Amino acid sequence: MSSLIKKSIAASLFISLGNFALLKLGNPIGPVIFAFGLLGICTLGLALFTGKCGFLFESKLKLSDLLVILAVNLAAGYLAGLLSRAADPSIIEAASAKAAGWDFSFSFFVRAFFCGVIMYIAVKTYQKGTPLGILFGIPLFIFCGFQHCIANVITLGTAAAFSWTLVLAILGNFAGSLAASFLCAEASKAPKSAGKQ
Repeated sequence: MSSLIKKSIAASLFISLGNFALLKLGNPIGPVIFAFGLLGICTLGLALFTGKCGFLFESKLKLSDLLVILAVNLAAGYLAGLLSRAADPSIIEAASAKAAGWDFSFSFFVRAFFCGVIMYIAVKTYQKGTPLGILFGIPLFIFCGFQHCIANVITLGTAAAFSWTLVLAILGNFAGSLAASFLCAEASKAPKSAGKQ
């Protein structure tokens, strides 16, 4: 098994732990604990699609590698959801209700787009030496109802269900992360004196 696949499986497990806490505890504790997932992923250098896609051009990440990460995250995430279901049946109802509320709409795509923006900023700020982007960003996207494709596939696994909204979540996360990457790159090119009076 290649290192990339191992890192992708591990990342899915980290997110599944955060998602388990979210389904089990709900607001306001669940979203805060969920941050453990991304914090662990960034600390250990694991491979999460939503944490990598914004760096596709910035870090010379190969598209083929990104697709492998996505495929493994989705498969391992769904399996982790099934394991969560077996571990504690009490979270099945919460997962089913959550998935039932998803609609295949432009609004859903936009919510996934905003999640992508937050994910890029959270990882980028961690790379700059602070975990605050993760500790505040993760609860932010959850409280706002933004959509994270890997968390969603784990929820679907927990509910033993499927939803085509997963496609919108993937596309929205990808677009939002790339948009944030582009805008941050453009901002960094601005003259240091820009904005000074």
